Amino acid sequence: MSGHEEEAAPGVFCKTIQIVNVCLINDQFVNDTWFLVDAGMTGSSETIIEFTENHLPEGVKPKGIILTHGHFDHVGAIIELVEHWNIPVYAHPFEIPYLTGKEDYPEGNPLPKGLMAKLSPYYPNKAINLENYAKELPSDGTIPLLRGWRWIHTPGHTRGHISLFREEDRVLIAGDAFVTVKQESLYHVMIQDQEVSGPPQYFTFQWKKAKDSVRNLENIKPSVAITGHGRPMRGTDLADGLLDLALNFDEKAVPEKQ
Repeated sequence: MSGHEEEAAPGVFCKTIQIVNVCLINDQFVNDTWFLVDAGMTGSSETIIEFTENHLPEGVKPKGIILTHGHFDHVGAIIELVEHWNIPVYAHPFEIPYLTGKEDYPEGNPLPKGLMAKLSPYYPNKAINLENYAKELPSDGTIPLLRGWRWIHTPGHTRGHISLFREEDRVLIAGDAFVTVKQESLYHVMIQDQEVSGPPQYFTFQWKKAKDSVRNLENIKPSVAITGHGRPMRGTDLADGLLDLALNFDEKAVPEKQ
């Protein structure tokens, strides 16, 4: 759980804070151009700032924060971070209402098996308000000031969920489009055993789109995947697990109707 940190690929650092991952990614052509991906849980701003300062050149701050989506465990520290750094937050246009106080997410679904799912109605679902810090990502898949990376719309977990892909070495930051731990189970979350799994069931409501997103990500054949929950996976473990999930999504990912 909390504390795991690694360089998952050149210029890609990830850290687990409580139950969720944050990443730092760079423009490999410009040493002082870095972005933070996602913003962790409430109360983690100091840890994220320290993580950032440990890896960025002295005196350099991130150019912005990219959100895979706006659920509470991915935006918990974002208000403190944008005020500390005075930087923009980029997200898919469909996520902007949840980031500007206009729309709340649905409440969590307690029906899937596992304690994390049972507790989900108590997880925060209210919109935050980033006001003018919130910016829409360009529609062409690019990210302002960040060369070598593109964003991919991967809806299902949320309407505006995105993943990030670096074509050169096929590095994927998947967000919660799929994860590498069975997130519904507190036991699996605690021991962090690796398994390519579908998006967290308790906060996923568009299952057809979620399946299409997993298949699209499998088709790009990532060499390494950093997901919102669980540790990075690579090689045949990733390839075989992601293919199995794509082919058997309904059985492996979609919760049973209860």
